[in-house]
Amino acid sequence: MRRWGSWCRAISTLLMMGSLAGPLARSAAADSVEDFYRGRTIHVVIGYAVGGGYDAYARLLTRYMGNHIPGKPNLIPQNMPGAGSLKAALFLYDVAPKDGTYFGTVARAVPLAPLLQNAQFDGSKFTWVGSVSDDVSICLSWGSSSIKSFGDLLTQEVAFAGEGAASDPDVFSYTLNNILGTKIRLVTGYQGTAEIVLAMERGEIHGICGMSLSTIRIQHPDWIEKKSVNFLVQIALKKDAQLANVPLITDLAKTPEQEKILRLIAAGQAIARPFFGPPGVPEDRKRALQDAFDRTMQDPEFLAEAKKTSMDVHPLRGSEIGSMLSELYATPKDIVEKAAKAIVK
Repeated sequence: MRRWGSWCRAISTLLMMGSLAGPLARSAAADSVEDFYRGRTIHVVIGYAVGGGYDAYARLLTRYMGNHIPGKPNLIPQNMPGAGSLKAALFLYDVAPKDGTYFGTVARAVPLAPLLQNAQFDGSKFTWVGSVSDDVSICLSWGSSSIKSFGDLLTQEVAFAGEGAASDPDVFSYTLNNILGTKIRLVTGYQGTAEIVLAMERGEIHGICGMSLSTIRIQHPDWIEKKSVNFLVQIALKKDAQLANVPLITDLAKTPEQEKILRLIAAGQAIARPFFGPPGVPEDRKRALQDAFDRTMQDPEFLAEAKKTSMDVHPLRGSEIGSMLSELYATPKDIVEKAAKAIVK
């Protein structure tokens, strides 16, 4: 009996130690993350020049997210334009430290670039932090242009701006040409929407196919109110109600196969303002960044500033983005191949 009592006491002690091990381990992990980030700087890489929509969203995020990361590190925006933000994506994938001190934002089409283009990275392996909003991309022409509707794109040649191979303006211009038969002549190499707007004002180009509606609302709200531009096509999986009379790209498909191809190409609009880090960020720091992003999306001061500047906030969690990409990468091979051909010259 004495031996039985000793065993019971030993088992009881082990169970008690086990019950404490979980909280102690979690506490140690939290302390480790806080110790790592205290006094450090996190670089937020922006794949476009200063002044555009991606830049505006990233700078807003950097002003608040640090308050929600253990250790409260400083967040510093770092613009890295080039190749429609593909340069920034490759930097984050291959060059940036994988320790949780770098993350960034690029064009929403870039995560699908390995699927649809010959991009040298795997979008599913990034450390996904979250997306601030979904969005609608717009094809538009300058107000003085003779291109007033989508039908005009089918009959008149027009010079539209591009930013680089993986960028929305290039991808969507080629898509309209190859799938729907438009006559867009792409003038590519612009460093962002701010530069493109100046080019439209100077008459160098007639418009752009792939400007975010959120950017228009933030930086050019008068375009909608005063009809300063002609809205031609909405590129997304669903229409924006404010532009109910502007056709949705999938509604222009002539066959079910065309609709599937156009849906795959437009799917990136659901992660309109994506933020991600390099592959291989330690799991505890990954969770800290994701949790901090989620808390920032509920921060009253963040939301107040976003509202003041007309920025849409419809957040998507990092884990949700990862799941969505997995589904997209499972698209039938024949549809992927045809979509890949549609987005290049």
